[in-house]
Amino acid sequence: MDAEARAEAIAREQTVEVPRVVAEREPFVAHQILGRVERVSGAGSGASVATIAYPLAATACDPAQLLGVLFGNASLYPDVECVDFDPPASLCQALRGPRFGLAGLREVSGVRDRALTCTAVKPLGLSPAELAARLRTFARAGIDVIKDDQGLADHSFCPFEERVRACLEAAEEVAQETGHRALYVPNLIGTPGRVFAQLRFAEDAGARAVMASPLLLGLPTFWELCQRRASVPVIAHPSHAGALRYAPELLFGKLLRLYGADAVIFVGFAGRFGTPRETCAAIAANLRAPWRGLAASLPVAGGGLELEGVAEAVAFYGRDTMLLVGGSLQLEEGGILERSRAFVRAVGEASAGLVREGAVAP
Repeated sequence: MDAEARAEAIAREQTVEVPRVVAEREPFVAHQILGRVERVSGAGSGASVATIAYPLAATACDPAQLLGVLFGNASLYPDVECVDFDPPASLCQALRGPRFGLAGLREVSGVRDRALTCTAVKPLGLSPAELAARLRTFARAGIDVIKDDQGLADHSFCPFEERVRACLEAAEEVAQETGHRALYVPNLIGTPGRVFAQLRFAEDAGARAVMASPLLLGLPTFWELCQRRASVPVIAHPSHAGALRYAPELLFGKLLRLYGADAVIFVGFAGRFGTPRETCAAIAANLRAPWRGLAASLPVAGGGLELEGVAEAVAFYGRDTMLLVGGSLQLEEGGILERSRAFVRAVGEASAGLVREGAVAP
């Protein structure tokens, strides 16, 4: 099927799902519901880009229905990828976007003049007490945000509630000892009912932010979490995102922001997954740029960032970002504290360098 014919098929598939002749029998359907192909252009290497307009009414301004119109049945075509979308202001206002956003994460972390530091308590298999001990080390080093690893659930060997209590207590102990109050971020995972119950427990226990994986929970559940359930910022983790054919700039930079992520973790160019620099720059720009009145989200570059690459990452992303260094901090047995301190120093020095040079975030 040629590009023009495929675009026409997608326009119908995503709205009326009947042959055009059938849709045109009903004037309202033909003029107010049917998708419209605006243009098809070549994109090199035999690929084409189709721009298709869909009526707002087809989405019902609903977080699940929007996905069905944007990339529902069309995702079943093996050669089609959703690369971008431009929602009207009314749809953005309906879904609302981040409630706290970049500014809110700065407020809750207390970090206002530099890039933020982040790491994860892991590996999976440690007990709550052992993970809390790791958190103490990271907090004493001065790391700003210490999150659960995304693999931590409600395990028999590491129950959710016991882990959250132990880690929050550890963070508070270090705050009393040093004056630095690290932001501990529990991971929420499970069915919607379990996730909302975990949220209630974490908030009641004193958690000031939480994390979830939108593509594991489902984007409508994530929207419900951000917009109607959480009273604290929500950080989005990218687990399972590679199973979908959304362009990273769209998924991480726009969709998750629209659905309410206050901060979005994505795979950076310096990690183990090989994301191109231009893709990372586009994700960060989409998360922070003015967009239909939505609050900016905080970009969180991770995916295997090494300690040695921190300064370059700050120079690339700018100060309005958070860098996530995980396993690299634990490479040297007995050296976690010093490597964590080196991470904090590197981010601080690189951020100060941007100020001296008059640089701004991309």
